[in-house]
Amino acid sequence: MNAPGQDTHYDIVIAGGGMIGTSLALALAPLGLEIAVVEAVARQAGAQPSFDDRSTALSRSTQRMFEAMGLWNEIVAASTPITSIHVSDKGRFGFSHIDAEEQGVEALGYVVINRVLGSVLQSAMSKLDGVDLVCPARIVDIALCPEQARAVVESGGGSRQTLTCNLLVAADGANSATREMMGISVQQSQYDQRAVIGNVLPENKLDNRAFERFTAQGPLAILPVADDRAGFIWAVSEDDAERVLALDDGAFLSELQAEFGYRLGTFSRAGKRASYPLTLSKAARLTATRSVLIGNAAHGLHPVSAQGFNLGMRDVAALCDCIADGLAGSGGSDPGDAQLLERYASWRRSDQKKLLRFTDSLVRLFGSSRRPLRALRNLGMLGFDLIPGVRSVFAKHTMGLAGNLPRLSRGVPLK
Repeated sequence: MNAPGQDTHYDIVIAGGGMIGTSLALALAPLGLEIAVVEAVARQAGAQPSFDDRSTALSRSTQRMFEAMGLWNEIVAASTPITSIHVSDKGRFGFSHIDAEEQGVEALGYVVINRVLGSVLQSAMSKLDGVDLVCPARIVDIALCPEQARAVVESGGGSRQTLTCNLLVAADGANSATREMMGISVQQSQYDQRAVIGNVLPENKLDNRAFERFTAQGPLAILPVADDRAGFIWAVSEDDAERVLALDDGAFLSELQAEFGYRLGTFSRAGKRASYPLTLSKAARLTATRSVLIGNAAHGLHPVSAQGFNLGMRDVAALCDCIADGLAGSGGSDPGDAQLLERYASWRRSDQKKLLRFTDSLVRLFGSSRRPLRALRNLGMLGFDLIPGVRSVFAKHTMGLAGNLPRLSRGVPLK
């Protein structure tokens, strides 16, 4: 175990202690590696932006990961299962639905408050002997050499230390400073939308149903959360976002109701609202010398399918698989081995590309006012339910169970 504050060497240094970075440290724990997590935000209630009052939908593959990591019992106790998903297009005929029973599972996914999930992850990480949390601190400079990576870390008080490692992982979000220092560019496309998030109390219980409603401004997702409340993620145009956020609760509920309809009766008791801009982003590559990108540092999705966190967790699972296999190999490969990192990049490219294309296509198809696309949307809604096998294939992708899954995503522990 290394002592924070000294110039030390680690097997792995993780830049970013949000939900993805912390999950990676926990997932790697069985391998007995020396790990440092560098996090800029002090560990106190409500401070870490990843651990706020937003809701996250955990896919089936993410559930299996937390089961394999021994954390699921604590997470599920504070989660709400999704047993069906209802998809509709405002002002158009036709709707689609996915049902857990039809797919042979007890739930399509689970909804958990980020703050609650963060508390579970932080508590679990604090009990690990092989992980140092360097916080509050940020990486201000790196050097990537064939033998090792070096990170200069500046603490909140201005003091600096140098951490060397076999592998540097950028898990510090969409605006990753570590990615920039690695020399990896990112392609971004603005949706000219903002996600307005919060929760309301519906008159009728959701009964574990989730809703995806496509509106003229953008998609509106309604998720079941604790205490019979409904979490919402409403994409509104950038030009209208300031006005929507400034509405008093009564006016806001009225507009939200007009967009969603009355399937759940009347909305009341609006919770605190927040917003963030919506951007599609993709890193030009996933690796550099002795370094790798995971989570939002590698890709950023529109929240239309609630898959951003789950895609990041599959990054975690694949990287853990590659590291575990490398360490178990005849050569005893280290975590930053170039062939190991190329295997990770090759494995993740397909999944990331498919999901980015899928979410972007949904936004552009249902956000278009062109008549041919409107007709295609109507036919698509009907075909989704009528064409054999389509729903099952879609559900597999939604649950994160399509393609070649790493062992953690299948619920298999690393050791």
